[in-house]
Amino acid sequence: MALILILFALIAGMALPTQFSINAQLRHVVGSPVVASTISFIVGALALLIISISGKGLQAKKEWLHAPWWVWTGGLLGAFYVVATVILIPRIGATATVAYILGGQMIASVLIDHYGLLGVHTHQLSLPRLAGVGLVALGVIIIQKF
Repeated sequence: MALILILFALIAGMALPTQFSINAQLRHVVGSPVVASTISFIVGALALLIISISGKGLQAKKEWLHAPWWVWTGGLLGAFYVVATVILIPRIGATATVAYILGGQMIASVLIDHYGLLGVHTHQLSLPRLAGVGLVALGVIIIQKF
C-alpha cells in the first residue's frame, strides 16, 4: 500500500510542472495569467463536479455550517498558486519555479507539522528534518544558479 501511495504522490508531483507549463501556454493564448488560471480552475472544477455527482452524489450537510471559516479557503490558495505559476514559468522557467515552490512548501510543511497547525498531527522538528529542508534549499540555490 505504501508503494502505491508513493507512486501516486510522484505522479501528482509530475502533474504539477506539466500543468504549470500548459497554463503558461494558455496565458499566451488568452493574454492574461488571471484569465488562464480561471479557465484552468473552471475545467478542473467541472471535472470534479462530474466525479462528485457520479459517485454518491453531491449532498450538503449541516455539519458544513459548523466548520471553521478557514476550511473554505483552499480554493483561494489554489487560485493564488496557479496564477503564480502562470506568471513565473515564462520568467524563470519550469525547474526554478518548481524548485522555489518546493522550497516554500518545505518551509510551510515544517511549520505546520511542528506546531500542529490547521488540524494536522504534530511532527516535531528534528535535526534530520531540518537537514532535509536545508538540502532542499541548497538544491533550489543550485538549480537557480545553473
